[in-house]
Amino acid sequence: MPVVVVESPAKAKTINKYLGSDYTVLASYGHVRDLPPKNGSVLPDDDFTMIWEVASDSKKHIKAIVDALKEDPNLILATDPDREGEAISWHLQEELNNKRGLKIQTASRVVFNAITKSAVTEAMKAPRQVDKPLVDAYLARRALDYLVGFNLSPVLWRKLPGAKSAGRVQSVCLRLIVEREMEIEAFRNQEYWTVRAILQNPRGAEYEARLTVLGGKRLDKFDLSNATQAEMAVQAINSRDLTVQNVEAKPASRNPSPPFMTSTLQQEASRKFGMGAKQCMSVAQRLYESGLITYMRTDGIDMAPEAVTGARDAIKAKFGDKYVPKDPRVYKNKAKNAQEAHECVRPTDMMVDASQADIKDADQRKLYDLIWKRTLASQMEAARMERTTVDVGSKDGQVMLRANGQVMLFDGFLRVYEEGRDDTEDEDSKRLPQIEQGEAAKKQSVDSEQHFTQPPPRYTEATLVKRMEELGIGRPSTYASIVTTIQDRGYVEKDKNRLIPQDKGRLVTAFLSNYFHRYVEYDFTADLEDQLDKVSAGDADYKKLLERFWRDFSAAIAETADLRIGEVLDKINEVLEPHLFPDPGDGTDPRLCPNCGEGRLSMRTARSGGAFIGCSNYPECRYTRPFGPPDPEAEKSAIPPDGKLLGEDQGDEIRIFKGRFGPFAQRGAATEEQPKPPRQSVPAAWEPEEVTLEQAVRLLALPRLIGPHPEDGVNVWANIGRYGPYLKHAETTSDRGGTNANLEGLEDVWTVGMNHAVQLLAEKVASRGSRGKAATPLRELGEHPQAGGPVNIYDGKYGPYVKWDKLNATIPDTVAPDDLTLAQAVDLLDERAAKAGKPKPGAKKKAAPKKTAAKKATGTAKTATKTAAKKPAAKATTARKAAPRKTAAKAKAGSAAPDDSDGDVFE
Repeated sequence: MPVVVVESPAKAKTINKYLGSDYTVLASYGHVRDLPPKNGSVLPDDDFTMIWEVASDSKKHIKAIVDALKEDPNLILATDPDREGEAISWHLQEELNNKRGLKIQTASRVVFNAITKSAVTEAMKAPRQVDKPLVDAYLARRALDYLVGFNLSPVLWRKLPGAKSAGRVQSVCLRLIVEREMEIEAFRNQEYWTVRAILQNPRGAEYEARLTVLGGKRLDKFDLSNATQAEMAVQAINSRDLTVQNVEAKPASRNPSPPFMTSTLQQEASRKFGMGAKQCMSVAQRLYESGLITYMRTDGIDMAPEAVTGARDAIKAKFGDKYVPKDPRVYKNKAKNAQEAHECVRPTDMMVDASQADIKDADQRKLYDLIWKRTLASQMEAARMERTTVDVGSKDGQVMLRANGQVMLFDGFLRVYEEGRDDTEDEDSKRLPQIEQGEAAKKQSVDSEQHFTQPPPRYTEATLVKRMEELGIGRPSTYASIVTTIQDRGYVEKDKNRLIPQDKGRLVTAFLSNYFHRYVEYDFTADLEDQLDKVSAGDADYKKLLERFWRDFSAAIAETADLRIGEVLDKINEVLEPHLFPDPGDGTDPRLCPNCGEGRLSMRTARSGGAFIGCSNYPECRYTRPFGPPDPEAEKSAIPPDGKLLGEDQGDEIRIFKGRFGPFAQRGAATEEQPKPPRQSVPAAWEPEEVTLEQAVRLLALPRLIGPHPEDGVNVWANIGRYGPYLKHAETTSDRGGTNANLEGLEDVWTVGMNHAVQLLAEKVASRGSRGKAATPLRELGEHPQAGGPVNIYDGKYGPYVKWDKLNATIPDTVAPDDLTLAQAVDLLDERAAKAGKPKPGAKKKAAPKKTAAKKATGTAKTATKTAAKKPAAKATTARKAAPRKTAAKAKAGSAAPDDSDGDVFE
């Protein structure tokens, strides 16, 4: 039986069902080899040789394939029909050819765009060899990503502490998100007003119209810039009678969207279901492996002729002849740098809708329904409508309003599907009542509305993928991983489906944009994708592409070798200044230190690798705040380096500080006479920023003397310590002796009375005494016959045991403690000693081995050397001569070994 290899077990199961018992279908479980994540896996100086490594999990899968090929040496590689699938087939073939004792008679490659019986059986009739240009394109892409990642990331680690890594395409994608955020931050909204009127026709039907002409002049968006102008416009309308000046109805049609390709599928799944790109691809993968849809990683939007026929038949059967256009619709790919010569993403059977498909998973059902509807809609008749424009104005022409609307004449493809939008809907979807030219328009109400221009929206995964597609960045198989990677690294966070760059993402983008600008340029990345596509088409040599890239890239890396961290931080401070130090709007310097009023704020890095904002007057001024723009509310409540002043008590300033061991309250300031003023730790249950003057004064009154103990007259104190509130029974709280007992609650420090304190201290003494008593033996067996000393039986946590000195041995369950004899106990102790590697009780210690003559000589030489070290140099030389010499053989062996000695070459 020929051996067919696919990627996944689910796919293998489906294909095995179609091929039957004539074939052995096995899964490779994805890629079987990859570049090891370490330096030296790609060797630019050795013609870009790539060192591959078989993943540990893949070894058992390869073994299963090898075992099957020993039964039948005919190999059929049926991995996915794209560049990545071609690469998996190549890796498998290379690895299997390297197996000793395995001779493959034939190795062929088959591809099918859908996992259906007809597609699979037809593919088996048309085998080919592995496509070398496609493999070369994969190798080039993999080498490029490796060379960028393993050479650029270390530069980031050295020059920009806290940065994790950088990638060839991920960094460009991150730049898109960061630059959009910078646009939003730089945006200044502009006020404008609109005026709308609710009008009524002579038949009593109401409609809405918007003011478009005022004072005989057509209004632009910002002509009504304030409330006064808007109110004047309202008065102008109210002071005039209005009539319908013009009614214009135009027929219009709306054509369906093309069927899905990877990017549009991800965008629509995000809009309609909130699915991320990664989740969408995972769900689509399962639909594909179940044979329900065609391959989901594609740039193509064309459909196979039989699929078009199937779609038209399904439309006719489900919706009628009028929804089937006279001629099939043909779509041409508009995607920039389209690389995958595949069909669109479509159902394999157009007649099967979501209710008929055998799908149990809710996400799969939703996505299949979306694909099915989009595919059918793409081959349906256009929607036909009538768009109406009504102009209503005054006789003097000073005021004109416009009403827009439309009437649906035939729904066409909208019967099945309407594409989601990222922007807001327009007003043309409103329906208008019957309105005739020349008739009066009675004013029901006239209102003005204030608006502000809005900043560009943050990217969603859908709009980000769309933008990447427009720029030619990335490919269908990479969109999901790119968007996921920048989130996994903490460069971007997703909030309410919007992608928000984090500060570490801004840092990386600022660094790369200034020191590796070319490699995060959109045009450069897109051009590189073009070159890779030429490789996959067989029109370019991938090693020459790598050579050109590496020549320039390695030079750019070398230029950063002399960069000082301080220089990098200065540049980033300059680039991120609008973000880190926004203009407060009051004319003050946003970088002036709020603590000392003299130093300037700038970004700094800590040894831990994090970034923060600090004062240039350090260490005199220790002001810091988290990296990022200032938070006014946090600044108000934050504890500055010189303490937060809460107020005064008895003439002393009361402040809260953040110390090395946590926050504390302090009374007064440190002086030469009093270098350590009264201090008290702030309890862990309290937020230090929220401590009040009253609370701080109560803390500083601690420790609290409850009074002398009624039994011995020694003081009893209440205090807060490292482990919480406690009582202390001692003359002073600084005494190391005495008894301590925990208090249950923090408030007890100020409220506990003597009676309760005496009770808690007594309970503590009692518990300590019970722990300190020696355990009473269950039975005394007598003296150990060899070693002496008592052998007793005790009851332990895990049952009865026998004890001698510090040696314990568990008594087996088969022996009752009352029946155990001394001889049996000695045997148990001997066994326990042997297991623990200890000598048996009473065994004699072995005498120390005598030194041999050679060791004596060595020892003598050592002694002589040590003695000589204390004597003059001349005598030391004589002592060294007395040391034993190496034999010739040993000297020769020693000279050949690496010199990793610590200087004791004669010993």
